[in-house]
Amino acid sequence: MDHNYTSYTSEFQIAADIFKIAFDEFEDHHITRNYTGLIRKYYSLFEEEYGDPRVKGFLFMDNPLPTIGLVLSYLTWVLVIGPLWMRDRKPFNINLILVVYNAFQVTLSAYMFYEHLMAGWLNYYSLKCQAVDYSDGPMSRRMLNLCYIYYISKLTEFADTTFFVMRKKKSQITWLHVYHHSLTPIEAWILVKFLAGGNATFPNLLNNFVHICMYFYYMMSAMGPTYAKYLWWKKYMTELQIAQFILCIVHCLRAMMSAQCQFSKIVSGLLFLNSTIFFFLFMNFYVHSYKMKSRSLAIAKKNQ
Repeated sequence: MDHNYTSYTSEFQIAADIFKIAFDEFEDHHITRNYTGLIRKYYSLFEEEYGDPRVKGFLFMDNPLPTIGLVLSYLTWVLVIGPLWMRDRKPFNINLILVVYNAFQVTLSAYMFYEHLMAGWLNYYSLKCQAVDYSDGPMSRRMLNLCYIYYISKLTEFADTTFFVMRKKKSQITWLHVYHHSLTPIEAWILVKFLAGGNATFPNLLNNFVHICMYFYYMMSAMGPTYAKYLWWKKYMTELQIAQFILCIVHCLRAMMSAQCQFSKIVSGLLFLNSTIFFFLFMNFYVHSYKMKSRSLAIAKKNQ
């Protein structure tokens, strides 16, 4: 039997079995209205089947509720409480804080980029396909720890939007920005809990490189008008982000289409969907921010 077909069959069979158990449990719990117990039981079943036992004891890793709570708190602050609090206040002058914060993010991103290379992608990981190593060896443990640091880094990035609120940069708090910062901590939590290594870390490798450039740009921008002449490459930052998602899409397609790839086809499909969504969101932002603006300026110049 074809290995690719067998992989699909086994994964869908496990999912179907879990769904059947959950549906039977739902019928039992529906009588008592104990839906919380149902969710806990279903999550325990899923965690036992797919969870990585090595992350037990890691902060926020026992269940997704702390991460979801932090994301909801972030959304409440940046969309409701923060704007109300700043409504009658002048924008804060926090340039020094911004320089230090962005320098920290550049350093952290550079460290994670280096670790992604040294823990696998430069040494023994295959760009064609790399399964997750769930053993407790030194390199697999190094990648696991790195994935956890990556998750924590996504929580620290909530500060990006907080600074926009404090500076009354409402135009910067776009739907794309909020969606990105809300989704990535949840994605990173799933990564650590279930997929700490292999193909799932390829997008992180690219993301770290992009963030080195992006936070360096923000750091220079916060250093004042003296450095404005060095910030001509803002447009290329968005192009770099778009290229990141193109590479992720190609990488996921390669894993999905390979009969020999031992990485989950379902997870590859979800990563492909996520990368595709972000690709179109960033393309839409790019077109509206640069192409349409350039066209409008050209028409205005011509009319003059």
